[in-house]
Amino acid sequence: MPNDLPIYVPAYPDSEDSRGLFSGFEPGIRTLPAGFQVSPNFLPLPVDIVMEKDVAVTLRDGVTIYVDVLRPSGSARVPVIVAWSPYGKSRGNAAQYVQLFGLLGMDTRTLSGLMKFEGPDPAYWCAHGYAVCNPDPRGAYGSEGDIRVWSREEGEDFHDLIEWLGVQEWCNGKVGTSGNSYLAISQWFAAAEQPPHLAAIAPWEGMSDIYRDLVMRGGIPDLPFPRRLATAFVGNNNREDLVAEAEAHPLMDTLWISKIPDFERITVPAYVVASYSNSIHTPGTFRGWRRMGSEAKWLRIHNTMEWPDYYEEANANDLLRFFDRYLKDIENGWESTPRVRYSVLDLEGGDEINRPADEFPPHDAVETRYYLDATSGSLITESPTTASSAAYDTGSEGCVSFVFRVEAPIEFVGYPKATLWVETDGSDDMDVFVFLQKLNADGVQLEQFNVPNQGPQMQAVTKDGAAILKYKGSNGRLRASMRRLDESQSTDAIPVHSFDRVEKLALGEVVRLDIDLFPIGLALQSGEQLRLVVAGHHILGGVMPGNDNVTAENRGRHVIHTGGGHASHLQICTRSRRDD
Repeated sequence: MPNDLPIYVPAYPDSEDSRGLFSGFEPGIRTLPAGFQVSPNFLPLPVDIVMEKDVAVTLRDGVTIYVDVLRPSGSARVPVIVAWSPYGKSRGNAAQYVQLFGLLGMDTRTLSGLMKFEGPDPAYWCAHGYAVCNPDPRGAYGSEGDIRVWSREEGEDFHDLIEWLGVQEWCNGKVGTSGNSYLAISQWFAAAEQPPHLAAIAPWEGMSDIYRDLVMRGGIPDLPFPRRLATAFVGNNNREDLVAEAEAHPLMDTLWISKIPDFERITVPAYVVASYSNSIHTPGTFRGWRRMGSEAKWLRIHNTMEWPDYYEEANANDLLRFFDRYLKDIENGWESTPRVRYSVLDLEGGDEINRPADEFPPHDAVETRYYLDATSGSLITESPTTASSAAYDTGSEGCVSFVFRVEAPIEFVGYPKATLWVETDGSDDMDVFVFLQKLNADGVQLEQFNVPNQGPQMQAVTKDGAAILKYKGSNGRLRASMRRLDESQSTDAIPVHSFDRVEKLALGEVVRLDIDLFPIGLALQSGEQLRLVVAGHHILGGVMPGNDNVTAENRGRHVIHTGGGHASHLQICTRSRRDD
């Protein structure tokens, strides 16, 4: 089988709890009047909305997909925003999503229920003079073909829809894209195809390298979430099976390379939204922002979880200004918006958001090294002259930690990197997990919910998992046999591994691991502590409620060498804490 050939299996059948009010196949045009409600759980429409339902669109290879278009009533030509994912074009009001938002503490009464899951709400956008297109991509639900997941081929399909929309009689010729998660990832691929009618994109937290971000992060198979994700790939034919592909292709090859967008070809204006805390999307969103070729690109780093952030009115209004500038050509001063707006978390109720900067990390952040000292269990600013080591037993889920107590207010902002000199006793490989945590002056680890619901139910759900819902610090991981760096992509701050070969460890061999951690923005006051934890297991647990944790393949003991000729260290940017 050629290495770049996707693996297909039958798609999942439709289920009742995923069906919404308009999920039936009913081609035609209707007007939903102002005041219309999908159900009492949702917002009444503020304006009349024309719904063109189950419109057939033919792709370049003759396959037909079906889309819903929701647009303002009247004869004015308007721009259109596309929400591309296989999650069902008419299912944003389905019971499963109402229940999910309820669990998170989100009030669905601020939404119309006409949006695709994770997509723009037509009630808001039609009221501001935009149309919204919700497609069922190739293979999804009633659309023809097989479901293709995150590839150039899917980008070509998205390109074809954009070009079809751009010439509709109701469209002003400008198309934008918006949405989070799958709806963000698909935007990278579409924009790289450079459809002429695409005027701007707004990817809101989305992976950008399926191998490195999802199925094999750090070269360690991590398949519980992809297995769960697969159940959302519903259709009448086949679906691409990412889990089977990960099992058949454990190394980076042409299959996985085809699932990396050609970022240099993304040249349209871009409004990119990221966070430090998204267990699925954080590294990929920052990577996409860094690598895209667009000269007109903005990054906003928020302090919550993607869904509450996406639907918050102030953030919708901010995105409206961006789209007004590039989809309506309104001279509204958007270009004066800071190119980066980042958050600084303190995990004690005093987060700062929308801190302006020209880049990330900000230009005044100073690259700093903190050296691990196994003798004292501390992080220090000078490399220990005496060699030492610390070890843990992987069978008992052991770990070692190193602590730095700050003497004056400080911020850690940027891309942390752990350089560890390691050895395994009892195996020829090791899965290493690292965590960067904030402790208060008494040594208590500080954490912070990312969603509105912070009650007993959410406390229980996030105690040992559901990492996407509660921030517990930055993390990274690496399988030692996959440690080889891709020198063409790596920088001093951000190591990028090739993942194209396996280099096992010999008995007694000490090797260097360069491990990238999630980007960070963290404030510490005098007396508070920064702790680096090194472990043989992922202490954060599964990504979402009900997800299993990643399984490490470890045996024996892991030894971390410090000082002397093995100066293990944490590298991170710091800046003096602002008092204002």
